[in-house]
Amino acid sequence: MPKVDYALMYVTDDSIRDDNSFFAILEAALQGGATFIQLREKTSDTLTFYKRAMRCKDLCNNYGIPLIINDRLDIALAIDADGVHIGQTDMPYVVARRLLGNSKIIGLSVSNTEQAVQQDAQSADYIGISPIFSTITKTTDLAHPLGISGLKKIREFYKKPIVCIGGIDKNNTQEIIANGADGIAVVSAISKAEHPEAATKELKEIVCKTGTN
Repeated sequence: MPKVDYALMYVTDDSIRDDNSFFAILEAALQGGATFIQLREKTSDTLTFYKRAMRCKDLCNNYGIPLIINDRLDIALAIDADGVHIGQTDMPYVVARRLLGNSKIIGLSVSNTEQAVQQDAQSADYIGISPIFSTITKTTDLAHPLGISGLKKIREFYKKPIVCIGGIDKNNTQEIIANGADGIAVVSAISKAEHPEAATKELKEIVCKTGTN
């Protein structure tokens, strides 16, 4: 399993359909210090997803940064990605682990403390608290935000890495890290930024500075 720095995950923005823009932002995030990339394509057909995944893998390899695929184990297997991130209604963890093997990363989204204590979450390599705050990036099937209080409760018993996603920006990153998260995952804070590389650097600096305090 690749060594993972969970500090700053950039989750790709599938609303960007133009590949030139999509990959320019991805590379800007990598240049800015993103430590982990998750390719998420909720609306693409399989071929489009596969082609983007192959290009993402090549780019991430150039920077030595792990790439995981959201939901789609078939895509992860097809491109030999570093792992997958699955949700509560996706492929069960035990099946995903059997298919991917022990050398790959598997992350699991949790939306409450009850999910975080389940065996799937305890077995996963990391959990993604989703959402930590309200967000406009995802408008469907979104649970009630857990907030900082929810993060603190889960941190009390969850011993593996925790990454938070949902409504995160430079103004609340410090609070998230200070209260127990190992890292943040962002979409629009990078993809919609006027200068994605600079935005990535700023977020990374906040995470690293807070994490060492």
